[in-house]
Amino acid sequence: MKTLLIAEHDNKKLKSATYHSITAAKALSDDVDVLVIGFDCDAVVREAQKLPSVERVYVANAKDYEYQLAENSAEIISEMARHYHYIISSASTFGKNILPRVAALLDVAMIADVVKIISSDTFIRPIYAGNALATVQSLDTIKILTIRTTSFPMSASVENSNAVVEVIQKIIPNTLSKFVSQELTISARPELTNARIVISGGRGLKSAENFKLLEELADHLGAALGASRAAVDAGFAPNDYQVGQTGKVVAPDLYIAVGISGAIQHLAGMKDSKVIVAINNDPDAPIFQVADYGLVADLFTALPELKAELG
Repeated sequence: MKTLLIAEHDNKKLKSATYHSITAAKALSDDVDVLVIGFDCDAVVREAQKLPSVERVYVANAKDYEYQLAENSAEIISEMARHYHYIISSASTFGKNILPRVAALLDVAMIADVVKIISSDTFIRPIYAGNALATVQSLDTIKILTIRTTSFPMSASVENSNAVVEVIQKIIPNTLSKFVSQELTISARPELTNARIVISGGRGLKSAENFKLLEELADHLGAALGASRAAVDAGFAPNDYQVGQTGKVVAPDLYIAVGISGAIQHLAGMKDSKVIVAINNDPDAPIFQVADYGLVADLFTALPELKAELG
């Protein structure tokens, strides 16, 4: 059994999602290769060589691959796929963008958001916004999987790795799409999906200006900021703050939900957090059903008092 892991990176370093995905790759087989698609990405290749259990690192390094667009990236992966039993990546925007296209090119099923590996052909994935877990068996020769990174621990780098680097000479141009631009949110706070502490705000904050209350607390705790979909739709917070079924899935050590009622779509993105604290003035809010600690209080009174207690 051989596994090909598609590395997620920004041409400078591997994303943490890849370190979680390699844990799942090791559970599938002992023979793991990594594919790095990008441009001027030598630093990423060196980092990929240090991933545990990796035999080879394949590199597609060309200007055509700079932004890892699905149209030509999927072509490379599908050409390599015949040598592998599993093609996997993280269930992030990156993996969700590329692997469904790979599955279509190979005419096999796509198994998304795998949270547990039962056997070589049987996997568990959430359905109905995480309210139920489905056990899925695949009889395809090549299995295409995206891995929910919050369900697999992060692997550590291995300094003395013997992984061999092989360069893919073939360049597949992208004639179907082109990269136009991107707007990145630059913040000194931790990345939302990697943070140990996440503080999220909901519609109860009432305005974008009131989100500053969360910013002050987040900076004090070294936490990342999140938001419910209702808060994002109301313009209180940017889209990349959104936690939930249609946003980001997080599982920090501590999740503080402020002014969030706890709609099922939001719970799907944070209920795996190790400790959940909820602050809401409605004692019947659904968020209290999953919270480890709940405070029924006016958030505009509770947040300053909490900040004062923290010093």
